[in-house]
Amino acid sequence: MIAPMGRGIAGPGEDTYRTFRILHVSTGNVCRSPITERLHRHALDLRLGEDRGGLVVESAGTWGHEGAPMETHAATVLADYGADPADFTGRELLDEHVIRADLVLTATRDHRAQVISMGHSAGLRTFTLKEFNRLVRAIDPATLPEPDPALPGGGLVERARALVGAAAALRGWLLAPNPEADEVYDPYGAPITFFRSIGDEINQALDPVVTALTGVPARA
Repeated sequence: MIAPMGRGIAGPGEDTYRTFRILHVSTGNVCRSPITERLHRHALDLRLGEDRGGLVVESAGTWGHEGAPMETHAATVLADYGADPADFTGRELLDEHVIRADLVLTATRDHRAQVISMGHSAGLRTFTLKEFNRLVRAIDPATLPEPDPALPGGGLVERARALVGAAAALRGWLLAPNPEADEVYDPYGAPITFFRSIGDEINQALDPVVTALTGVPARA
């Protein structure tokens, strides 16, 4: 099994085959997916600097609050990690977001099912965040293309596509120990302490994913 290559709809001035789009999905796109999007971008910046090698990270919500700012506690959590919460606006998940995404990472299994139900051959490239974390940790990095400075973007797009294909092939063999293991619960309306615990869950789930995508481990 291999995941589909570039989805065929590029943004303005964007080369589909030189860009790998990662879409984080939750419900309202004001709590979990903004935290995940901005922590993911921050982790890429720490490993790669300003040039993310063609890796584009976005988010949307299945019942997205279009144009809304992220929740104040979500912004606080991002600031705790040194990530940038500025200039965020919520988006409702649209077909075009799924079509353009090379990898969709959702907060819960219900979100994953909703993305897949939209069609667009999304099944092989849609995972919950924690599911993708589990699969990525089982993949031997030696089987992935090494980053190559001679290639556009350092070869990270090719590596990312290979990673998604390998994860899709493993999915039926490496199941969650229980259904709750693949869930990131919604902190909407909860106190800051719960937001921080969710932020920690997300950050821990992202770390091996970003390492696998880039070939660069987090700094000690």
